[in-house]
Amino acid sequence: MTTPRLPVTLPGMRVGLYGGSFNPPHRGHAHVAHLALQRLRLDRIWWLVTPGNPLKSADGLPDVNRRLSAVREVAHHPRAIVTDLESRLGTRYTIDLVRRLKKLRPSVRFVLVIGADNWATFHRWGGWREIARTVPIAVVDRPGATFAALASPAARTFAGARVAERDGALLPDLAPPAWVFIAGVKVPLSSSDLRRSAGQA
Repeated sequence: MTTPRLPVTLPGMRVGLYGGSFNPPHRGHAHVAHLALQRLRLDRIWWLVTPGNPLKSADGLPDVNRRLSAVREVAHHPRAIVTDLESRLGTRYTIDLVRRLKKLRPSVRFVLVIGADNWATFHRWGGWREIARTVPIAVVDRPGATFAALASPAARTFAGARVAERDGALLPDLAPPAWVFIAGVKVPLSSSDLRRSAGQA
C-alpha cells in the first residue's frame, strides 16, 4: 500500500498539528493557530480536518471536502496548511496519527496544538499518556476552560513536564513529555454555539 503524500517538509522543520472536525471553523480556531505559530515559532501549522471526533456523534457532520473548503476560508496565514491527512492516512485517533507521522517524518519537530477545552478532557483520548510522551503539546487557553485545563488529570500527570510560557519557543526542540500553556486574548466563539445559532444540532 502506498503512503499518501504528506505536506512538504524539510529536516528540522517545526510543525504544529492542529486537528479538529471544524464544524464549522471560526475566528477562535484561527486565533489558536496564529497564537501557536507566533509563540512556538513554528515553520508551519497543519490544520488537520478530521473524519470526525471519536468522542462525539458524527450525525449531521458535513463531509470532509465541505469542511476543508470552509477551513481554507478562515486559515489565512502563509505558513498554514489545510489538509485531510487523517482521512488519507486512515487514522482515526490522534495516537495513531502521531505514531505514523513520527515514523514517516522522523526529522520533523512536530508539536500537537490543542485548545484548553481539549486539554481538560485529554485523559479521555485513546493512548493519551503515549501521545504526551511522543510529541510536545501546546495548550492554548480558551474562554471558560482555563481552570478545568490546569486542574485536569493530564495537567496533574505531567505537571513536572510543564514549560514556562515565556519559554514556549523552546517547546518544539524538547524531548517529550513537555507541554506549555499559552494564554492570550481569548475569542469567545465555539463551533457548537454557532451550530445552535444556525438551528443545527
